[in-house]
Amino acid sequence: MLFAGTPEFALPSLQTLIDGGYDLAGVLTQPDRPAGRGKRLRAPPVKQLAQQHGLEVLQPETLKDSAWQEKLLQKNADLMVVIAYGLMIPTCLLGAPRLGCWNIHASLLPRWRGAAPIHRAIEAGDETTGVCIMRVEPALDTGPVFHQLITPIGPADTTGILHDRLASMGAKALQHCIDQAMAESLPEPVEQDHAKATYAHKLSKAEAELDWRQPAVVLERRVRAFDPWPVAWCVIGGQRLRVWRAEVVDDCEGSEPGQVFIGPQSITVATAEQSLKLLEIQRAGGQRMTAEELLRAHAPRDW
Repeated sequence: MLFAGTPEFALPSLQTLIDGGYDLAGVLTQPDRPAGRGKRLRAPPVKQLAQQHGLEVLQPETLKDSAWQEKLLQKNADLMVVIAYGLMIPTCLLGAPRLGCWNIHASLLPRWRGAAPIHRAIEAGDETTGVCIMRVEPALDTGPVFHQLITPIGPADTTGILHDRLASMGAKALQHCIDQAMAESLPEPVEQDHAKATYAHKLSKAEAELDWRQPAVVLERRVRAFDPWPVAWCVIGGQRLRVWRAEVVDDCEGSEPGQVFIGPQSITVATAEQSLKLLEIQRAGGQRMTAEELLRAHAPRDW
């Protein structure tokens, strides 16, 4: 078996394969990248876990290289598992394993194909999401689905919370499909309804600025969707504030969007519809704190 993954989201699935005693012929992950203020090379989480268990780690810059393709083909793997790897898998590798190439995707396909399915599901106000085990095809996230697990999106769920839940669910779904394959009872995958496909575009820092011309319910979802990255932010009293937690309230009715109301223990901003109460915020260079803590430490006149 070959495993291809890079970030923390892939760790539960790799750990499941390790704990299950499966023969892992190699672990593909992206090359080490500069990280942190010192820009020192940092190994991806998948590489760190693989090395802890003495697994062979493969870090090609691209899989378009014929030498890398030949090296992987020589592994004669029965199955290739891909989860948040970050590189396109060439067609010549997709059909080589006896069981094919499976991908663990963090959405209920065909909804939210692409790079940021967890963020976009929260931002859109979806009531449910989940994970899919799909057969990889050359086009992005278009393959037929073997199995899916569903979970509700709660009113307090952030991308960070949902990320961890879905990562665990992905490992569970993977084990289910492997068990079926070993018992020769894996059903044929179901084709996606491509007409219902939506695309989860990659996040950018620019879209994290809160636009008060939007309804408060939309902004509150963005606060949760952009936690832990890129983190929603706004400017109040000339001070840039990161917004980690907020709630929709009916205060400030009739006020212009963007008008700020600061009380002894609260900061509320009028929006296009209703208002957004900032519950947990962070000044530049400061720590995360509640609005009440911030107002005690820094009076608005000092901002």
